[in-house]
Amino acid sequence: MATVRETTYELLRALGLTTVFGNPGSTEQPFLQDFPADFRYVHALQEASAVAMADGYAQATGRPAHVNLHTAPGTGNGMGNLVTAWHNRTPLIVTAGQQSREMLLLEPRLANRAPTELPQPYVKWSHEPVRAQDIPAAVMRAYATAAQPPTGPVFLSLPLDDWGQPADPPPQVRTVATRFGPDPRRLREFAAVLAASHSPVLVFGAAVDRAAAWPVAVAVAERLAAPVWSAPAPERAAFPEQHPHYRGVLPYAIAPLAGKLRGHDTVLVVGAPVFRYYPHIPGAHLPDGTRLLHVTDDPDEAARAPVGDSLLGDAGLTLAALLDLLPAADRPAPEPRPAAAPPKPAGSPDADALFAALAACWPTDGVLVQESPSNLAALRRRLPVVRPASYFTMASGGLGYGLPAAVGIALAERDTGRGRPVIAVIGDGSFHYSVQALWTAACLRLPVVVLVPVNQQYAILKSFAELKHTPDVPGLDLPGLDITAIARGYGCATRVVGAPDELPDALADALRADGPTVLPAPISTEVPRIL
Repeated sequence: MATVRETTYELLRALGLTTVFGNPGSTEQPFLQDFPADFRYVHALQEASAVAMADGYAQATGRPAHVNLHTAPGTGNGMGNLVTAWHNRTPLIVTAGQQSREMLLLEPRLANRAPTELPQPYVKWSHEPVRAQDIPAAVMRAYATAAQPPTGPVFLSLPLDDWGQPADPPPQVRTVATRFGPDPRRLREFAAVLAASHSPVLVFGAAVDRAAAWPVAVAVAERLAAPVWSAPAPERAAFPEQHPHYRGVLPYAIAPLAGKLRGHDTVLVVGAPVFRYYPHIPGAHLPDGTRLLHVTDDPDEAARAPVGDSLLGDAGLTLAALLDLLPAADRPAPEPRPAAAPPKPAGSPDADALFAALAACWPTDGVLVQESPSNLAALRRRLPVVRPASYFTMASGGLGYGLPAAVGIALAERDTGRGRPVIAVIGDGSFHYSVQALWTAACLRLPVVVLVPVNQQYAILKSFAELKHTPDVPGLDLPGLDITAIARGYGCATRVVGAPDELPDALADALRADGPTVLPAPISTEVPRIL
């Protein structure tokens, strides 16, 4: 008779979940023993890195990924990046070991006291099977829950003594819907409002990219002759940023955002929250007389919006259906936005100069992963994203995602055969949150490039302190960190980029390497404004 473990592995094969991200612990060993030759274990040195690697891999492949954590402490280690996976809408099947059922009443060492509660509220479903025999069916339900919209992580707590138990007949392997279309009547109402609008504006979010909907997003913008903004703090790019209709990224504060929408009578938001705010700068959410229409596949996102009328549907399917209903606008196309001024020459190069140099040598099919909050405005100003599925960051605002996510994305680029180069721009503060991911990249010989703007401070927090008038906050400076030594210690090649004109050669060498390269680049310590 087949065991629970054998039946579960057969199900994982059928679901295409033969890559497991994790850092093994004692409560996971009965699941991982005699690890099958057709499976691959991606070893992270800490669970936060494992979760973010799985997130990047799932986003880049477009399929759910499996990450295996170590009972309560390992789940706790991974929680920061589990929060990010939730906000990123990443379909993850998160499994964690649990102590032996026979001892749970005693709360032994490494028992998870409240396994289904620990990851809440940042999972779509959390479960510990009542019987060992329920594990395979629970995995099937977890997969279906994670993959259906709105996609996101799920969590299973699995006792270590369940795996050797005799199994019930295996669950049926089922396919699930991953997209749904809009209500036709509601869609016609939205189309009528847009057709009658004198000055519409479009705001696109990450779901447009997840739906592979760049072409139809461009078509809708051109049909309406409307300018296009990226939703504030976007985790993925949703529109070609060199298109003449593109205006930039909306600010993530209430009053400044509303100011950018002034002069428009209709705002169509597709595939993003309304809106993702950060510093509190109060004001009206919209200019007077402006109406907002919101397209999302997440009912909760629609319900919490402070303004606007909602339409539930997949971003790509809804844009395609809208395009069929919209007449061509009888107005001129918007004027292209002015080009960014050239960076100022400086003795100590600033972020603008560094990223202008990066843009000049950027590989045509490059994938950008960024986690440099204080330098983000300069990065987006100098390096426009012009191809789908080629920009990734964290939607949560929590640090420690970008570096391991870049490793997962690079692995996905290898596995899918696309082979696009992956370049991560990671601030020197962010770099240390999940630095262990460098070792995994080195072990897997992934040619990911990590460009580290070094300003020896948490500059984003200094910017926030200036905005909120909170002087003398401790712990905002980062002296004495040797990124070169750390990178070498994890098995990476490294080279200091002392000036922007050194970057092209350093990047070219790194892209030819057969493993990861870390490029520390000292920049000015001047603190940029947060808005």
